[in-house]
Amino acid sequence: MSYLELLKLAAPETIVVLTALAVLAIDLTSMRGLEARLRFVIGGMISCVGCLAAGLLLLVMQPHGAVGAGMFVADPLVALVKTGLLVLTIFTVLISIESNFTTHVGEYLALILLATVGMMFLVSAEDILMIFVALELTSLSLYILTAFNKRDIKSAEAALKYFLFGGMSAAFMLFGLSLIYGLSGSTNLKQIAEALTGKGLDPLLVVAIVMTVIGFGFKVAAVPFYLWAPDAYQGAPTPSAAFIASGSKVASFFIFAKVMMLGFAGAEGSGAFRDYAAGWVPVIAIVAVLSMILGNLVAIVQSSVKRLLAYSAIAHAGYMLLAVLSHDNLAVASLIYYALTYGLTTIGAFGVVAVVEQQAGDDKLTSFAGLSRRAPFVSFCMFIFMLSLAGIPPLAGFFGKFYVFAAVVKGGAANLGLLWLVILAIAMSAVSLYYYLQVLKQIYVVDAPRDDARLAVPMTTQVALGLMAGGVILFGCVPGLLVERLAALVLLSASP
Repeated sequence: MSYLELLKLAAPETIVVLTALAVLAIDLTSMRGLEARLRFVIGGMISCVGCLAAGLLLLVMQPHGAVGAGMFVADPLVALVKTGLLVLTIFTVLISIESNFTTHVGEYLALILLATVGMMFLVSAEDILMIFVALELTSLSLYILTAFNKRDIKSAEAALKYFLFGGMSAAFMLFGLSLIYGLSGSTNLKQIAEALTGKGLDPLLVVAIVMTVIGFGFKVAAVPFYLWAPDAYQGAPTPSAAFIASGSKVASFFIFAKVMMLGFAGAEGSGAFRDYAAGWVPVIAIVAVLSMILGNLVAIVQSSVKRLLAYSAIAHAGYMLLAVLSHDNLAVASLIYYALTYGLTTIGAFGVVAVVEQQAGDDKLTSFAGLSRRAPFVSFCMFIFMLSLAGIPPLAGFFGKFYVFAAVVKGGAANLGLLWLVILAIAMSAVSLYYYLQVLKQIYVVDAPRDDARLAVPMTTQVALGLMAGGVILFGCVPGLLVERLAALVLLSASP
């Protein structure tokens, strides 16, 4: 493949990189003397235009090809996931524009864009070496974004915990991937699966599976690898926390599913009730169960909305892991739909938290008291986001869970052996409704303090929140708009 063809395949990533460099250069030169908000507006608009151009290029070109042995794979399914990541990046930038946690605007926006590039390369990879490099590019950007609020010691503390846990998980993952290479003699996922087929569960393969699950378990904040998440979500600047909870989740779950379903094909085993068989499926099942139970139960006692959303994210990681268990085309489509709509909802929820933080100075539940009287439109958007996260129809969150649960039941063999996981997930979803309603109770039922005036919410924030709430309603009322497209692309991608 020539360099020109390679550049054409990676044109969207190139546009985002050039946008990051442009934002950084313009902010450090011509905009240095302007006030921070104006710099955020200009830099944010440039970033959004760059992401929009890359997204349109993906939709128009529909690139198809591969570089090396799976180092960089371009197909319509990957293009759709990348487009979703770019949309989430745009909304993250939009809710960042009114922030005042930093004066280093160019550096902040450039890091968001570079993290997006890392995620785009990550979802394009089918080679374990490229997967690791892309994960580290993404992670390093997110560590710095977590520590970006120099005025708050909690931001530095959260970033340090995130970095230490991330470094440890990277070591586990690298060790597991090195064992896979030693067993198969290849770094390509498809070639790894072919080399491991028929060999059974070699003890080294068992260790490799466990190490890989530990590494990816950290990236998706699943139990017991979640300890960094509550502090990172609470301590990081709110837009950074939104990006960690959305874009990185989409990319991490997509590549996690690809590694397990493609690289470890043939070593699945079974987590079915009374039909247990050793493999990676029972390992994922245990992690999913622990994530759903701990995430939902601990979220109940939180007084900080950002920590509540962190433990909620842990629970949602458990739901999404159920789709990985099914390892079929319907499950992959369901997982991507769930991850994308969850990411959109989460950025919206963090956007509302950012509005309240600007006015109240913190993110405590009590700070949301009477918000419906002070900011009716913002409150309605939060109403949509909370009910979607709880899985209430006809919102996108309900259909995300519905499709995942349907895929698990269908993939659980004729005896419905995985039905116990679906029953547990439904029960935990009912538990989650309690703490989401606690937020809405503060907004709509509890009276606002008498000295609290009506909030002046910037138009940019209102537009962003309105678009996200509209997207949650649209993909809930017409789920086939995205799911049918995903199912067709998954089938196309799976065909030889």
